[in-house]
Amino acid sequence: MVAAPVLEDLREVCQPQAKLASRNGEHWAGRLYMRSVSLRFTRQLVRTPITPDQLTWTMVVCGVAAGAALLIPGLTGAVLAVILMQLFLLFDCVDGEVARWKGQNSAAGIYVDRLGAYLADAALMAGVGFRAAENGFGGWLSVGLVTALGVVLLKASTDLVDVARARRGLGVADDESTRPRSQGVATVRRLAAAFKIHRVTNGIEASLVLLAAAVADTATGGIEPTRWALGALAAITWVMVPAHLLSILSSSRLR
Repeated sequence: MVAAPVLEDLREVCQPQAKLASRNGEHWAGRLYMRSVSLRFTRQLVRTPITPDQLTWTMVVCGVAAGAALLIPGLTGAVLAVILMQLFLLFDCVDGEVARWKGQNSAAGIYVDRLGAYLADAALMAGVGFRAAENGFGGWLSVGLVTALGVVLLKASTDLVDVARARRGLGVADDESTRPRSQGVATVRRLAAAFKIHRVTNGIEASLVLLAAAVADTATGGIEPTRWALGALAAITWVMVPAHLLSILSSSRLR
């Protein structure tokens, strides 16, 4: 078997600083801990015939399974959802690292990667809606589905910037162009960034919020904490949808 590459050599190729430093290109948890973990997995995976696309599809399965895990009542389902979302993040790091090392980047891989991000976050919100409805149908399931729609719209509004720029013949927008041209919008955006409340619309953070709610459910013997958590996620998501759209339109990303 081929010898495992040296970690420093692997890091130089697989974890370019330009990507890790990008505010929009890297999840904070990746920078904080997952990139250290993923590189060790990548070191072994590059010695195998496993392809980056296979790893990306594994990521998708983990993300969708996280939402399905919330159908399991009690702490078990919530803990499993967190574990699966962490695996989702791990494979999201590993697939790109293996692709860079093997030189196997593909448009299909990028497409499935983005699709997986949509499906994972939407599945988690739909799953908690079903959980809040106590594994049945009703108003809480509708809240979960509406929240899932909101997180999809948030991601789509970001991705559509690249679509619009590509059709206009422009390159990928840099971090500087994301800054709002309006001083008022810039101030609101700085306040939102300071409190980081928008992060709970992401599946990684949402799974942790839902785990805390499940612990509270267990302590109180009811499902109300999960319902409150879902209500908060729904409210934050749908405040973020028009706010994010305004932020995009008031920046230089589409110019």
